[in-house]
Amino acid sequence: MHHAPADLVFTGGPVLTMDAARTRATTLAVTGDRITAVGHDEVRELIGPKTEVVDLAGRLLVPGFQDAHVHPVGAGLELAQCDLTECREATDTLAAVRTYAAAHPDREWITGGGWSMEAFEGGAPTRGLLDAVVPDRPVYLVNRDHHGAWVNTRALELAGLTRDTPEPADGRIERDERGEPTGLLQEGAMDLVARLTPRSTPADRLAALLRAQRILHSYGITAWQDAIVGSFGAMDDPADAYVTAARDGSLTARVAGALWWDRERGAEQIPELVARRAELSTGPFRAGSVKIMQDGVAETGTAALLAPYLDACGCATANSGTSFVDPVELRHYVTELDALGFQAHFHALGDRAVREALDAIQAARAANGRTDTRPHLAHLQVVHPDDIPRFRELGATANIQPLWAAHEPQMDELTIPFLGAERAALQYPFGALLRSGATVAAGSDWPVSSADPLQGIHTAVNRITPDSDGPAFLPGQRISLTAAIAAYTAGSAYVNHLDDTGSLRAGALADLVVLDRDPYAGPVEEIGSTRVLRTYAGGRKVHDLED
Repeated sequence: MHHAPADLVFTGGPVLTMDAARTRATTLAVTGDRITAVGHDEVRELIGPKTEVVDLAGRLLVPGFQDAHVHPVGAGLELAQCDLTECREATDTLAAVRTYAAAHPDREWITGGGWSMEAFEGGAPTRGLLDAVVPDRPVYLVNRDHHGAWVNTRALELAGLTRDTPEPADGRIERDERGEPTGLLQEGAMDLVARLTPRSTPADRLAALLRAQRILHSYGITAWQDAIVGSFGAMDDPADAYVTAARDGSLTARVAGALWWDRERGAEQIPELVARRAELSTGPFRAGSVKIMQDGVAETGTAALLAPYLDACGCATANSGTSFVDPVELRHYVTELDALGFQAHFHALGDRAVREALDAIQAARAANGRTDTRPHLAHLQVVHPDDIPRFRELGATANIQPLWAAHEPQMDELTIPFLGAERAALQYPFGALLRSGATVAAGSDWPVSSADPLQGIHTAVNRITPDSDGPAFLPGQRISLTAAIAAYTAGSAYVNHLDDTGSLRAGALADLVVLDRDPYAGPVEEIGSTRVLRTYAGGRKVHDLED
């Protein structure tokens, strides 16, 4: 090998290439922003007097992780507000709200969120609890899954919400036995109060993006798909932050933006999406996806199911959840978007929503042929067995959020009893999807759950979260460590249309992560204790644990 010396050489492997034919190397060279050689001792010939040499000393080098479904700007904004994500009980949740309100006497509204449903009886806190800690100012706090909001009496008063307020079409105002609002607003009903809360400024959003990017880089994430670019409820549009950061060079990650499909409107918004794609796509930011939220979530009975939910006694109810977009119209919309080269990115949790999304992709494939639009379905909580092979057949990627596939109170108390045993056994079928030949990508939905891919990988392999000691959740759906890493690298790179990333090969971009160990060398129960030492994006170090 007679080449100019490399800028950077990693040696003393292991190097996990994610190349199916040659899984491991021991040495990798980088020049500029590209990988120039992958192999063994022969690659060491590229070490010159100015080459930086990194001794892996047995620690694993992997491709940069990619999160295929995440909300970084929202997460960054929440970290600057009342952050309840660490609270586990009702008492510490309320104490945190009280402390935050006392520390911010100048804020007209107390906003933030991340409270956990299982901390409250029936997953449903009431306004009285908030009134006791913040009586004088309005409070608006979203729950961890961001499909419900908890408000105090002052907020309800300002919004004019009373027993006479009609239910919005796409949401629910929880009420007591007298018909009075309890302070809990589900799905579209959140907007009734959210629209009154103070908006973030462009400077707030840019700071939130850069704060989130630092956190994501610290987890080894070098690229992601932002699952909502647009304004939705109280979520402000992150587009301006991405464009600013992409132009001034502070966006060091590669980002695919999924433009929000307004479910109140129809095909008339498509020309606006085309214009937005052209206007926003800048440098490392590409707005080539459209996000369609087809249903809600199981815990609030809004995930769309083929058969009705059960009640607490195990009897069928009249509720089968909500399809936010009419399934017949959905086929027309997706066919038109697909013809325009957009990727469809579906939120599909329940088995009916999954089927409706797959039916829409099937209609698009029939009309447009099999083009390289790479549609994907995120969440996939309940998938009917008949629909598993359709992912492979239609070229639809399964975008999994592995941390959700575990026994925890939200699953055991608020989900399984209302699905019933038969349907509960169909949840998060990662193993079945892989065995059927589906392409699998992975994401976190942060701030809904941790953005740390190693926690997600641990959970996908064990079906137990790293901080729990079992039992395993549907252990037949476990996947291998290699399959889990592939989903977070090559699989998500495919979904993000980043074809020169996701595996380590000569010519690919040097998006690289040095782990603190080789997780293959220890028991699977310890995968989750692996940490990221260093992260490189395009050959540039963007995170170093030792700095």
